[in-house]
Amino acid sequence: MTHTSAARRPAHSTVGAGFAKQLFAKPAERRLKATLDAGLERVEQVLKEEVRFADEVAQVTATYLLNAGGKRLRPMLLLLTAQLGPEPATPEIDRAAAAIEITHLASLYHDDVMDEATLRRGVTAAHLRWSNSTAILAGDLLFARSSQIFSTLGTEAVQLQAEVFERLVLGQMRETIGPREGEDRIAHYLQVLADKTGSLISAAARLGVMLSGAPREYEAAMHSFGESVGIAFQLVDDVIDLSPESDKTGKLAGTDLRAGVETLPVLLLEKYSEAGDAAATDLLHRIRTRVAGTAPGSADPTLSRCDAVESDPAEVDAIVAELRNHAVTAETIEAAHEYVRRAVDALDQLPDGVVREALREFARRLVERDF
Repeated sequence: MTHTSAARRPAHSTVGAGFAKQLFAKPAERRLKATLDAGLERVEQVLKEEVRFADEVAQVTATYLLNAGGKRLRPMLLLLTAQLGPEPATPEIDRAAAAIEITHLASLYHDDVMDEATLRRGVTAAHLRWSNSTAILAGDLLFARSSQIFSTLGTEAVQLQAEVFERLVLGQMRETIGPREGEDRIAHYLQVLADKTGSLISAAARLGVMLSGAPREYEAAMHSFGESVGIAFQLVDDVIDLSPESDKTGKLAGTDLRAGVETLPVLLLEKYSEAGDAAATDLLHRIRTRVAGTAPGSADPTLSRCDAVESDPAEVDAIVAELRNHAVTAETIEAAHEYVRRAVDALDQLPDGVVREALREFARRLVERDF
């Protein structure tokens, strides 16, 4: 999917701490906020130490996206769930948080090659800056480095990392190959989101529990929480992709549509069409013939080229706006909130307190982003 981060962001510590500040605004929560801020600073130092290679070319390419910034949401979630245990701040926890972020960075290099993305975190995608092969190898280096870190954290951590790797690859394969004949396309799409995004967020939440000595029954709750939050996060991205406010999103409205990527709003529109909605059928046809394939280097592989015609940019913009204003976009937002509700429900297994409340707000804040 072309879920490219867009506008240029400041270096991590400002962004991560800023997100934490939103979560912990109440006086009673300030101590937890200070703990997370300090933890994020330690993790950032570990990242700088670990993402270091003797080869100059490897160093430049592998640190490219790390230096571009990012929210560091996964490390922050790991640090937050670690507060559930008696040992919430250890070097092992900091290394685990760094390893999770390195795994995420590695997946971004590969995703951008697969998706032919043009931007990532406000900078030119690595495969365009260098080449597809270089970007893939940079991602491989980062996967290798995260594996080295996980190898120091115990058998369970290594096993969890292996499960995440498998799901990241399976998610990309499912997205690339598409649904099987007769398979529900929406269910297939949601599974892709769970594999490509939910699995790593879930792993971050689980590792915090595992490495802090928290009660093991919390791990199941964190698994459900992370999976649901990951899906919700990507569904909101589907809506943000349609936003005309490029100064906020940092990318052209309808980037996924233009690249031929059919996200949930389009899949829901297809359901309307199958139910006999003539207007939905017309809009769906125009999306597939006038919009898909208009992004540089992209095309809808299911679309016959004889059906496609050169599109006027203003017409494409109007079609994207029409989809944005259609009921399917509101339904996508509601679907995101439903997954947030599932995430919050999973927290019932945790004890009352500031950590549980912070996790609840973590989930809600991820979907309360600008549309």
